[in-house]
Amino acid sequence: MSSEQTITHPSEDGAQADYSEQTTTNPDEYHAHDEYNAHDEYNAHNEYNAHDEYNAHDEYNAHDGYDAHDEYNAPADQPEPVLDQNPDAMIPQTDGAPVALNGSDLQDQEDYEVEVKLSDLQADPNNPLYSAKTFEELELHPDLVKGILAMNFNKPSKIQEKALPLLLQDPPSNMIGQSQSGTGKTAAFVLNILSRLDLVEEQQRITPQALVLAPSRELARQIVGVIQVMGSFLDGLIVGTAVPTEAERPSRLECSVVVGTPGTVMDMIKRRIFPVSSLKILVLDEADNMLDQQGLGDQCIRVKLMLPRTLQVVLFSATFPEHVREYASKFAPEANQIILRHEELTVEGIKQLYLDCEDDYDKYGVLVRFYGLLTIGSSIIFVKTRSSATEIELRMTAEGHSCVSLTGGIEGAMRDEIIDKFRSGEAKVLITTNVLARGIDVSTVSMVINYDIPELHNPESPTRQADCQTYLHRIGRTGRFGRVGVSISFVANREEWAMLMEIQEYFDTEIIRIDTRDWDEVERIIKQTVKHPRSKASFAGT
Repeated sequence: MSSEQTITHPSEDGAQADYSEQTTTNPDEYHAHDEYNAHDEYNAHNEYNAHDEYNAHDEYNAHDGYDAHDEYNAPADQPEPVLDQNPDAMIPQTDGAPVALNGSDLQDQEDYEVEVKLSDLQADPNNPLYSAKTFEELELHPDLVKGILAMNFNKPSKIQEKALPLLLQDPPSNMIGQSQSGTGKTAAFVLNILSRLDLVEEQQRITPQALVLAPSRELARQIVGVIQVMGSFLDGLIVGTAVPTEAERPSRLECSVVVGTPGTVMDMIKRRIFPVSSLKILVLDEADNMLDQQGLGDQCIRVKLMLPRTLQVVLFSATFPEHVREYASKFAPEANQIILRHEELTVEGIKQLYLDCEDDYDKYGVLVRFYGLLTIGSSIIFVKTRSSATEIELRMTAEGHSCVSLTGGIEGAMRDEIIDKFRSGEAKVLITTNVLARGIDVSTVSMVINYDIPELHNPESPTRQADCQTYLHRIGRTGRFGRVGVSISFVANREEWAMLMEIQEYFDTEIIRIDTRDWDEVERIIKQTVKHPRSKASFAGT
């Protein structure tokens, strides 16, 4: 049976401008990693010291919507990280499938095509070896098959049909994988990891063989939950979690799989707490975000440079802008690629709406009127800044409306408590910044509110620019795994309307205006979706 250990890292105040939580860098400002090729430029583990060359406070300016609390690599004079030695600790988070842990089971949709671009140009993508319609075709270990069944996976999703045969082939090959939110990407790379672990000898079980990097502590904890459920029948599996939090004394990292944020992982390796010589696989989840940002991208590069050159590199995300894809091809050289056109990325089951507000102040009044609809299932409200999240939570609570807020300004243990309450249904309305825009899966979420339209950070632009990628990730918190859901964007001025229309055009979709002058009609439209049988956590498609 699997067990879990938690690696913690000193948390930092890491105070940044609130704007850092709402925006991503503009592709025009993207300078970063065009000249980087790890295989060509680096061949000396002993000559490289991440802490000597990198200072997060000097070089890291996160416009990506994630916080220093998630990715910050603490200076060397901070207390050393610690290993929680409780092997029975169970992180109650999960990706889509493990229903027992309040995630979603996989119900794939049928109306999108997955394009495979093979690194071997002579290979035939139509060859049966490159597609698996059933898990039996993959010839998996029986204990892994049991884990898949425990997650309610009856057959591979479209992304898994194409990805798994390529991921599992020997010798291992790199992969860049893209698919819509809620289609089983996490389960695909986890299955690959578990199928490659050697757990026969005791020493193998306590030696890290796979590393997964995620942009936030919440997503890292969630991935651990997927690994634990899928690997629950593997004897000797130990999962370690390397995320920022308060720390005591350090200890050696003894587990077979490590999941963590880049700064914490980099610090573990530098302090020789995390032995890397036996690593076989490196996975970046939400890879476009991880590689596109100066701070995260730099940290991911430095981590990769400290790892064996022979490992399999796997990059997964729902979005891969072209400029990031080019760099990703250098980070994961000679990778097989699974690609979707951006027009195919929006999920059909999400009803996308918007409504007009008189001004920013009026947004709050409209939100309060929505409260009864927000609590039919669970809802996430995305705002621009930490201060906005706190202010809205305080006002709603004072008026008797139950809700919680989660931002990067909250310390790690409290963040874990808040997200756990939301997952369990104890809290039904969660107010957050972009810190939770990516990857988080809670099966009961039937509505997403864009209180503020996501936008790119580009001070030189004469107009505000929409962040299409973040919009897609935000609304992807609902309508997951074949369910239906609603996304509603609040528009308070012409600039916000223009940004929303930019998003609509980019994804070639329709975002429908609803008239708040007829509130009965507004409620009818929304209830029609959120009360639909396919919006419920218990929905199981055929």
